[in-house]
This record gives sequence, C-alpha cells and structure tokens, in this order.
Amino acid sequence: MNLTSDTLQVAWLALGLSLKVALCASLLNAVFGIGLAWLFAKGRWRGRNLLEAILTLPMVLPPTVIGYYLLVLFGHDAALGRFLATYLGVNLIFTWQGAVLAASIVAFPLVFKAALAAFENVDPQFEHAARVLGVSELALFFRVSLPLSWRAILAGLMLGFARAMGEFGATLMIAGSIVGKTQTLALAVYEAVQAGQEQTALFLVGLTSVTSIALLCGAGFLAPSDRNKA
Repeated sequence: MNLTSDTLQVAWLALGLSLKVALCASLLNAVFGIGLAWLFAKGRWRGRNLLEAILTLPMVLPPTVIGYYLLVLFGHDAALGRFLATYLGVNLIFTWQGAVLAASIVAFPLVFKAALAAFENVDPQFEHAARVLGVSELALFFRVSLPLSWRAILAGLMLGFARAMGEFGATLMIAGSIVGKTQTLALAVYEAVQAGQEQTALFLVGLTSVTSIALLCGAGFLAPSDRNKA
C-alpha cells in the first residue's frame, strides 16, 4: 500500500480529531448521562416513561434526522443559534464543537441506559443502611451507588466513546467535512471513497476498525457478567 505523506497527514489529523471529539462527547455524557440515570433510578413520576423514550430516541433515529434537528436549533437563522453567537460568541455550525454536540447526542443513550441499568441493580439494602447512618443523598451517590456500578457505567462510556468516534450523519449535517477542522475518520473514509482513493479508504477503514475493536474489547472486559460475579 503506497500512501503519500499528505494522505498520512490527513489520516492522522482525522484520527486525532475523532479522538478529541469522542473524548469531549464522552465527558459530556459522563456528566449528563450518569446524572440523569441516577435521577431516573431513584423514583417514578408522571411522564417518566415518555421522557426516557425521548432521551433514548437518538438510538433509533437516523443520524441525519438528528443533524437536521440540530440545524433547526443551532443554525445561523435559528433563535438559539443567534443567541449563542451574539451573547456567548459560540458558533456550532461547521466547527469541531458542533461535531462534539452531534456525537454526544448520538452516543448519549448508550451511556444513559448502561448507567440506569447499573443503578437499578444496586441492592437497595446498601443504600437504606447508608441513609440510616445519616449519609446524604449526594454522599450516597459517590460512596455507595457509584462504586457498586462503576464497571457497567465505564463499559457504557467506552461503548459511547466508540459510537462517538464512528458518528457520521449528524456530524456531516452540522459540522461538515473540513480537513483538519471537522473531518473525522468516518467523514475521511466517505471523502476518500467519493474521490475514488481506494488505498486511502482502505487504510482509514483499517485504522477505524482497529480502534473500534480495541474499545469494544475493553467494554466487554469491564461489563459485569455472571462469570465476573462468581
């Protein structure tokens, strides 16, 4: 396989950007996904099922539909987009921050569902005993629930990271495919195929596959199972 230095530079730029976008998206999902999962695991209320369905909607919606929603909300002609640009100086269209937003939304259900299942499987007797001892709800989260759920949550975060790295449709809609700026590995593969650069596409596909397999193996190792419990 003969690859030019320019091709290799584009590949490493795309890999670096993909890792940065996936890492930022995972940090956002770690905060909001785990936090919301904790709230959902602690009680039942009217409209809970509907809200949970909305939060997991990105798992089944086509990514291009999610990208369209983002354009409607954050586009230059949208009220929210104009507000962010005018008062906060934030522009999400054709920027890597827009790619982070797209990747975090698409990967969010993987983190949220994994954390929710983990928190719901925590033995309530441990939490009840901590409350009897006077432990606050915040301390209960960090000292009881999270330590008992960390393996499943970390596995969900790794799956979310892998999903964020492979995000394509929503990212293309809101961030475009600008080399060195918004072009992730998935977008670089698409551009290479469109240009008929088969060797470049093959190299990028291999790079993406190896990275994804490593993440999936790590998530599988961390995920709780009957074998781990034995």
